[in-house]
Amino acid sequence: MHDNADAMANPFNMTDKKLKIGLIQLSKTADIKHNREVLAAHIRDVASRGAELIVNQELHDSLYFCQTENVDMFDLAIRIPSETTDFYASIAKETNTVIVTSLFERRAPGLYHNTAVVFEKDGTIAGMYRKMHIPDDPAYYEKFYFTPGDLGFEPIDTSLGRLGVLVCWDQWYPEAARLMAMKGAEILIYPTAIGWESSDTKEEQARQRQAWMIVQRAHAVANGLPVVTVNRVGHEVDPSGMTNGILFWGSSFVAGPQGELLYEAPESKEACAIVEIDMKRSEQVRRWWPFLRDRRIDCYQDLSRRFID
Repeated sequence: MHDNADAMANPFNMTDKKLKIGLIQLSKTADIKHNREVLAAHIRDVASRGAELIVNQELHDSLYFCQTENVDMFDLAIRIPSETTDFYASIAKETNTVIVTSLFERRAPGLYHNTAVVFEKDGTIAGMYRKMHIPDDPAYYEKFYFTPGDLGFEPIDTSLGRLGVLVCWDQWYPEAARLMAMKGAEILIYPTAIGWESSDTKEEQARQRQAWMIVQRAHAVANGLPVVTVNRVGHEVDPSGMTNGILFWGSSFVAGPQGELLYEAPESKEACAIVEIDMKRSEQVRRWWPFLRDRRIDCYQDLSRRFID
């Protein structure tokens, strides 16, 4: 009788599903081998402290080379798979963690992508995502380097759940987050490289950083999913000397499915944190706020148009 009462009280037998996520926010040097070794040490550290899923920032192996248009920078690109992916695969296996990396992919001569590669606990590649939205702004000349992704907005299945991995500029687009959610992503993840241009006023800098956080927290709310964003930190010079470089604003964060901030890293310091997320909470939030239920899918055809005159 007691068992039946428990079943009625909890008909879906929902058990706690806690996920410990490691965030690694670092500054970078021109020494790629050193950057990888430092990152590996931090991965081992957060894994030793209980992290199961480890998320890294965008293009973490090098300086952010997109400040200038320089054909020599294509030499930084790597094949997938390659010795570089073997390196991260070995760390994933050693630490028994799922690791989200962000790599400069050389697909073919003259064809390159900004690619997130997810490694499973056993060191295999669980999947990858090629950045879909490519910016072209002063000091962010990514269209010179990266071909837009052709893998679509497809979540990556892992032993820890279905990960909706996107990259940086993707984070401004609600369509990307929505499509990941519609395909069953349980969490949205954004490796990122974003910062301030030196001539911006303090007021403008504050507006930019807040907008960046607000739009991603809105993705959490609109889709009832946690969001994990890991940014670079520190100043990187402009090799051309045309600008004063980029001051990456850090502020890596985790938001819950109602947009609530669970963690926020400093703006100007490196940080390696572990944040625990209650993954079952998303289902309860979606029951309270059934946005997916109430979508008017019969009326959204014009979303596939560039603009409506």
